[in-house]
Amino acid sequence: MQAFRHFGGVPRTVLVDNQKAAVLKHDRDHRVIFNAGFLQLANHYGFAPKACRPQRPRTKGKIERMVGYVKQHFFQRYRQFESYTHLNQLLQLWLERVADQRPLRQFRQTPAERFTAEVGAFQALPATDFDTRYHDLRQVGWDGYIEVRGNRYSVPERYCGQAVVIRLSLDVELTVYSPAGDAIAQHRLQAPQAGWHTVPEHHAALWQQTLSVQQRDLRVYEEVL
Repeated sequence: MQAFRHFGGVPRTVLVDNQKAAVLKHDRDHRVIFNAGFLQLANHYGFAPKACRPQRPRTKGKIERMVGYVKQHFFQRYRQFESYTHLNQLLQLWLERVADQRPLRQFRQTPAERFTAEVGAFQALPATDFDTRYHDLRQVGWDGYIEVRGNRYSVPERYCGQAVVIRLSLDVELTVYSPAGDAIAQHRLQAPQAGWHTVPEHHAALWQQTLSVQQRDLRVYEEVL
């Protein structure tokens, strides 16, 4: 996604290595079985996925050389990151100032110059980015909390006892959706030692009910006395 945004468009074909995130297997008829999530990404952006042939260094090397270049240059210069967003910001600066300005002997051009010449061959970017967030189901407890990665987060009390959908972004932003698909709560993921994360408005009605019960019990107690 960052690459497409950097290019300003989408290539018609994307060549990938055979990592499980993209390719599940090559069958006996040499057909490629792609990961369902990768096919969703391809459909969203409109590119044709293509996998390297196993044990064929010529195509596999094209992928590995690019990985090696980033490892040996970018990650040698930048070793600490506050978040994935910070990592991508540094990567964007490095691309603009270093990687895209290096001379390519084979073409006698810089990558920036070559990208400019080829920009007309790209397909247009879709209106929205592909949703990369992790998603799962959670059951809301009687107390109006859900558990996510060792900690508990509040949701509006009316969803107590119901199943909800959670989505986690790469920047550990937690969004909770109702059974109808509406966003009902947002939190930033916290370490377990940070304690439960509560939005007071989520449980205002629960506290009101608890207060009413306590006041009623107090009146009964006073009457008995």
